[in-house]
Formats: sequence, structure tokens, C-alpha cells
Amino acid sequence: MSNAEKKKHHIVIIGGGPGGYEAALAGVQLGAQVTLIERNGVGGAAVLTDVVPSKTLIATAEAAQRVSHATTLGVKFSFAGQIIKPKVEIDLGVVNQRLLDLAASQSSDMLETLMAAGVRVINGTARLDGNHHVVVDAIEDGRSERMEAKTIIVAVGAHPRRLPDAMPDGDRIFTWTQLYNLTELPEHMIVVGSGVTGAEFASAYNALGSEVTLISSRDKVLPGNDDDAADLIEHVFRRNGINIYNNTRADKVVNTGQGVEVTLADGKVIKGSHALIAVGSIPNTEGLGLEEAGVSLTESGHVEVNKVARTSRANVYAVGDCTTFLPLASVSAMQGRTAVFHTMGDVSAPTELRNVASNVFTAPEIASVGWSEKELNEGKVSGFVEKIQLNTNPRAKMQGIEDGFIKLVCSTGGTVIGGVVVAPRASDLIYSIAVAIENRLTVDELAKTFTVYPSLSGTISDAARALHRPNI
Repeated sequence: MSNAEKKKHHIVIIGGGPGGYEAALAGVQLGAQVTLIERNGVGGAAVLTDVVPSKTLIATAEAAQRVSHATTLGVKFSFAGQIIKPKVEIDLGVVNQRLLDLAASQSSDMLETLMAAGVRVINGTARLDGNHHVVVDAIEDGRSERMEAKTIIVAVGAHPRRLPDAMPDGDRIFTWTQLYNLTELPEHMIVVGSGVTGAEFASAYNALGSEVTLISSRDKVLPGNDDDAADLIEHVFRRNGINIYNNTRADKVVNTGQGVEVTLADGKVIKGSHALIAVGSIPNTEGLGLEEAGVSLTESGHVEVNKVARTSRANVYAVGDCTTFLPLASVSAMQGRTAVFHTMGDVSAPTELRNVASNVFTAPEIASVGWSEKELNEGKVSGFVEKIQLNTNPRAKMQGIEDGFIKLVCSTGGTVIGGVVVAPRASDLIYSIAVAIENRLTVDELAKTFTVYPSLSGTISDAARALHRPNI
């Protein structure tokens, strides 16, 4: 594509979350004219109401937990020369204001980056008018504009699913986007839903000092994760005092004025001070004119896309939580770049979901990538598994880490094809395994790579060495 053709290539992006943001920067980098429309703020839900604020809250919970456990490492606290037992108190109003300020700052930084790069950013809403035009309604002045686009990228994200008999009110009953209005720590938080979001908030509020009850419709928390990891987290939750109800559903959640009452499917009523409804999300695709433009959607409203984020219309792409791909910020960002590379004729490697590393920010964290042990046991792939408990690691002992493990999966030929890390900062530790999978390294190649002694990553090398098969 010539430079003149690139400048004529107008990319219109609806949604400024991680996918839309990365797509915009990639488009400008390749010489296209780029317009991005975002209704709430650059960064979208990921920055303003989801990933950034929730992980900031979790970081505060981790700090509180470290202080509480410091005495087990020989750290003593004193006041006026007298040794005292530390009592951690949380000013949730200050915590929430900090995380909202941080989210707003991150959004502002992203907006400045886009504008400096030459992206036209419009604060407004948009819908497709056919597959080559977008109608934009600006929020500031209410003006409408119909613009022609050679490529349209839909990156509108998703919103929390609501239950008719457990409607969030922002007072006592919340979605995860409403929690940051709290000014006082909940006395008893009842979490409905034991997926990633429910488990993360249950872990965080427990560490902050709330009583927590977790209601799971499945036989264990985190049902989609590695079985050993899910079992460990449930064990840690129960040990830390979290009340867990498995194999049951919340039929109704009521704000009584002084608290909440949650009625379970068996008729049992659980009383608490607040409730969090974490039962999945719904794509923000309604009213966008997608079906009228010939873009295929699933029954749930998700946009059907292929590995380069292309929809059923050749010039319309979709990325992020509104699509049939994994609802992860990292995947959305990769999809955004890939979509632009593809439409601009640049080198575009298809997104391989098998190679995507994901993380659950509980305490400890759970990170995973590639083929799972369950899939190996089901015969979907052939290979070997090695699991090493983290309490045998010298650095873990030094830090007082008792819970966690490293699990490595390799093919029968010795290629690294999967891994699970359950540990503090598992989100960082999983990277070396993800690199090994992406580059088809063998366990021997991974094992001969030097690690620092002592380090938690040393156990990854230990697992790789244990999977060595003699060439006899």
C-alpha cells in the first residue's frame, strides 16, 4: 500500500478501551487517518471501572495482609517503647478515592498519548450506518456527524450482567463497577458468583477485614481454572474465614435498608451488610447497527470474529469483550493491533488463544497458559505433567510463603505446551512459561536457562528439569 493510499485509509474505531486504544496507535503508526469515538473516557471500562480500580483495591488488600503477617517474619511493632500487636484499619473512602484518581489519571495519560499521535478523539456515541459509514453523536454539543470509513473497528466492551431478582442499587447491592462509591468497609460482604471477578473481590474484602460469604453455583470456586489451583484457593479461602456455599444459587437478593438478605435456592436466607453480584457480563453491542450492516452476532450478542478480529463483513473488525474471544485486556489489545495490521496489509499474526496467559488476582494469584492437565487427562493432547509445591522453594521459605505451586506441561517430545503458577505475583512468573510456549521451547531449553538463586522462578526451572526424558 503506497503512502498516499495509507493516508486515504480512514479507520473509525468505536470504543476506547485497551483494544480501541492500541488499534488507534497502530493505525497512526502505519500512516492511516484514525478517528476514535469513546463515550465515557479513554481506557474504557478496563481503566475506569474494571481492571485498573479493582487491581488497585487488591494491591491495597495485599499491603494490609503483609502488615498483618509481618510478625511471623520477626518484625515487631512498638508504641512508646511498648511492643504492640498490629491492627490494620482500612479507610475505604480514602482507598476508593485513590483508585478512582489513579484510574482517571491513567485515562488522561492515554488520551494525551492518542492526541499527540494525531488520533482524532470524539467524546460521544456511535453506530454503524451500513458497513462503510458511522454516525457519531457528540456528547458535548449534541451534534451528529456521518463519516465514511474504509475500516470500522468495534471495541465497545461489555457491562455487568444483572439479575431481575437481585437488581443492583448502588447502595447495598452492587455490580463490580459500583463498589468504588463505598466510603466504609462492609461489615459482611456477600458475593454472588464464584468466577474470576467474584473470587478476586472475595479475596480482597477478606484481606481488608470484612466478613465474606461466597455463593457458588458450581461444586468449587473458579470452576474454569486448573483443578489443583481451584482446590488450593478454596482451601485458603476457608482457612481465612470466608464462608463458601457450593452447588447453590441465589434466587433473590433484597436490600432491607439496614443490610441485605440473600435467599438461596434451598430456601436458606443469608444476612449481610452488602452484596456484590458477579455473574458475568453482557456485550455492549445492542443498538450499534451491526446486524443491519451484515455483521454476524451470537445469540448472546457477541460479535463473531476470526483470528485476525475480522467479522462477517470484510471491512468491519471487532475486538475485546464484545467479541467471541477471551475477555481479557491483553487479548483485546492484541486483537486491536492485529486488526489494523491486517486491514493495512502489514504482517499480522493470527491471535492464538492457546498461547494467551491469564491471571486470577486472588491471594495467592493463579496464572495459567497453554494446554491444561485436564485436557491432557482427557486425551486431547499427549504429554507429561510436573507439579512442585512452592513451600520447597528457598525464596518462598524466606518470604513466609506457604501456599502455591508450579505446574509444567510438556508434549511427549518434550516441548513446553502449558503451565500453571499459583503464587504471589504469579502474573509475572507465568511470563517465562508463556515465552517458552510461544517459541516452542523444550523443557531442556527452559531448564538450561539460568535463574537467580534464590528466586521463585527457580521452581519453574526445577519442574523443567524433572520433565527431562533421557535419550536412550
